[in-house]
Amino acid sequence: MELGINGKTALVLSAGGGIGRAVAVALAREGVQLCLADINRDALDDTVRQVQKVGGIALPYEFDLASSDQVSEAISEILSKVGAVDILFNNTGGPPPGPAHGHTREVWEKAFGAMVLPVIGITDRLLPKMREKGWGRVITSTSSGVVAPIPNLGLSNTTRVSLVGWSKTLAKDVARDGVTVNILVPGRIGTARTRFLDNAKADRERRDISAVEEESAASIPVGRYGRPEEYADVAAFLASERASYITGSTLRVDGGLIPAL
Repeated sequence: MELGINGKTALVLSAGGGIGRAVAVALAREGVQLCLADINRDALDDTVRQVQKVGGIALPYEFDLASSDQVSEAISEILSKVGAVDILFNNTGGPPPGPAHGHTREVWEKAFGAMVLPVIGITDRLLPKMREKGWGRVITSTSSGVVAPIPNLGLSNTTRVSLVGWSKTLAKDVARDGVTVNILVPGRIGTARTRFLDNAKADRERRDISAVEEESAASIPVGRYGRPEEYADVAAFLASERASYITGSTLRVDGGLIPAL
């Protein structure tokens, strides 16, 4: 299927590995020119090399999403170089595991400052050009916890679900300008973050990591963790011309894991 995005420009956040890297490569295969952001320069450079292997072009930008000054400076530089970003893939790291109670105000502010405010701020910076051109895609990657809260991930469940409300509201605001705004919900995708959470659960329950992974895979109807590339293919479709009538939606890529309707 021709996705109709050859020659478009995308910004992929947290592109240094896992889901972000896979999305960058998937978009590059469709002829999208890429701006890639991550806090880890070595990881970012690795993604640039992966993009180049499939014939893509990528400009790396190293900055910390939790630093408003770094974010503002980087977005200004990106806009000065590429003029406008057509596709924004919002993707952040996750906060540490733990309950939804007992945290200090500073811990909550740090979580929102790293995972919510930069997503909103970057989107606000890029939207005017999208609306002016009459075409744009804003895709925000969250977690299955926004549909069915995940035990011991209180900070993640709380921060990420706020992005769902924001995305749904924004979608209506810009729909007539040719800009779609959607949420992608991953299930158990085989990334370093998933491995970290499995390890944390194994340590907490004093179990072997392999037993935790086997139990987790068995709870997924398809019987395995998803591959980052499978998630990235859905992101590429949402970014495409073919998905122009999908907006304000929350789309699951979870192998049937989430039990809620």
